[in-house]
Amino acid sequence: MNYRELGNTGLKVSEIGMGCEGFVADNGKHVRELIDLAQELGINCIDLYTSNPEARSSLGEALRGRRNEFILQAHLCTIWKNGQYKRTRNIKEVKEGFEDLLKRLETDFIEIGMIHYVDSVEDWNTVKEGPVMQYAKELKKKGTIGHIGLSSHNPEVALEAVKSGMIEVLMFSVNPCYDLQPASEDCDMLWNEKSYEKPLVNMDPDRVRLYEECSRTGTGITVMKVFGGGDLLNASLSPAGKALTPNQCIHYALTRPAVASVLVGAHSAEELKKSAEYENASEEEKDYASAFASFPKISWKGHCMYCGHCAPCPQGIDVAAVTKFLNLAKAQGNVPETVREHYAVLSHTAAECVECQACQKRCPFEVPVIENMRQAKEVFGK
Repeated sequence: MNYRELGNTGLKVSEIGMGCEGFVADNGKHVRELIDLAQELGINCIDLYTSNPEARSSLGEALRGRRNEFILQAHLCTIWKNGQYKRTRNIKEVKEGFEDLLKRLETDFIEIGMIHYVDSVEDWNTVKEGPVMQYAKELKKKGTIGHIGLSSHNPEVALEAVKSGMIEVLMFSVNPCYDLQPASEDCDMLWNEKSYEKPLVNMDPDRVRLYEECSRTGTGITVMKVFGGGDLLNASLSPAGKALTPNQCIHYALTRPAVASVLVGAHSAEELKKSAEYENASEEEKDYASAFASFPKISWKGHCMYCGHCAPCPQGIDVAAVTKFLNLAKAQGNVPETVREHYAVLSHTAAECVECQACQKRCPFEVPVIENMRQAKEVFGK
């Protein structure tokens, strides 16, 4: 298993993490099996958004004696009421729900306290200016949570949260179909058929800005909905009109700026193993570029996907990395010090480009690579 820095938190999380779908399936009978397998595979990052008391208790029992082996991303503002899950901003309910979480997990510390499901600007303003954020800050000050996070499907809201400096981790829905959708306060539109009736071209600019802002500020991203609820793995259900493999979906997410861990939804040990196979997959098995280029309903023409098809460069330039740093600088309107430093330590830079066009000819998305290299020379100099 490979591990990545989760932004500036100091935490190292497994590239493949685990969502909690399997904890509630069949009344939680697979929880211990899933945790045993996760530990065996080296998966150390677990998300727990569910407020289901049985799932929480089962996870607490399964973690007994090995709690320190895992990094928990557990959610504030999610409670169990009248036998079902409910999102709340009522601070009394929020506190009671979090105290129940700690008790059932048999722990006094959560690595990431995730403010749950903020998809509207109005809701974000309520959270940041009200008692929910104050409570999260108090928990962090007391050492009950290590870092404050936020989960969202809306890039506009997520970007505001990241810019505020109040959060250190963002849980965000990342996959090649959702990334083309404009910001919306209705997350159902991400998988609504109406959203895909017209051809879609290139990533939504708000999402581009979000990923690049997270990278610039050191806000770590943990990924949900990497398979689009399974739809992307089924040709008849996929909005793109063509099925992808788990490896392709995971690799797409892990090549987005600031992404540290993909939290896969596994309802069984077999499903978790299937996702973890990514770690030993070949580059051909991970490659999503050729599949994306053949999607009948979607086009990324002209947009760098950081897929690496431009390699190898005769001059040894990491073209994808140069392009990523260039895009970060463009997004800021200047060159942040951290970006400049990362660019400076590249073994070969855009200044060495001889414009042979070998990279540009190989690009499946018709990216103007040579022009990007020229711009990088101007932005970063020699």
